[in-house]
Amino acid sequence: MRAANGDITADMGMHRDDLADFLRRSRERLTPRDVGLTEGPRRRTPGLRREEVASLAGMSTDYYMRLEQARSPQPSVQMLAALTRALRLTADERDHLYLLAGHRPPEGARAGEYLRPGMLALLDRLDSVPVQILSDLGDLLAQNDMAQALFGCVCTVAEDDRNIVLRWFTEPDVRNHFAAEERPEQARQLVADLRAAVARRGDDPASRALVTRLRAASPEFAALWDRHEVAVRRSHPYRLVHPELGLIEFDCEVLATPAADQRLLVFTPPPGGTEALDMLRVLGPQHRHGT
Repeated sequence: MRAANGDITADMGMHRDDLADFLRRSRERLTPRDVGLTEGPRRRTPGLRREEVASLAGMSTDYYMRLEQARSPQPSVQMLAALTRALRLTADERDHLYLLAGHRPPEGARAGEYLRPGMLALLDRLDSVPVQILSDLGDLLAQNDMAQALFGCVCTVAEDDRNIVLRWFTEPDVRNHFAAEERPEQARQLVADLRAAVARRGDDPASRALVTRLRAASPEFAALWDRHEVAVRRSHPYRLVHPELGLIEFDCEVLATPAADQRLLVFTPPPGGTEALDMLRVLGPQHRHGT
């Protein structure tokens, strides 16, 4: 049936006891280190604490506690997606979670959209430098606090505008944060990399929709796309004009999953450039300039 919020729910309804048990056991299987937290003293129970899961999922501890006690209302699909990320669930575990909560699992998920637990674990551990996780189509799926401090003026994980290619060609202010002499080459590289991703996907609906939208919105993109250049982005230098720190230089190392549908981008300063990292730590992720 269709719920009031438009979500399609499974006919069998919500299995509160099984959902509570699954959440509890999934929480107990994780360690603080798995999610980038410190162990801390006097930890008498295995796994994460309830308040830690609640914080990672962006919900109140009281609400999460009621889920584990089988006395909560049916969680929304947005809440389930947050729990999937917080508990580092695999795709199969995610589907099981949705079914226990009375929702159909996400249908037709685009390749590269689902954040793999292994990629999230790397993101949690690499907290001393800016790190991002992107899909092959350029969707920013996650980033750490250092990346937020560095790229808050350019990149956001908000779903409506998280695609870096789309923002580059449709939001003029985005490219203003890059060195002027490098903007034409940056545009060429973004399009050539997207062309390679579309070919790997076999022109699937997600990539076709993105290219159609870009061609309609940007004559510049259409002209570059018609050149049919193909080049997968790998390691490359990055120069960003930060609104508070000025010009910052980084080397970007790109690590791809075996299926090449997700990438871990690690930004390290060139030799002698650690001062930029120190300044980003001082700024912190709260500086979301321009997003």
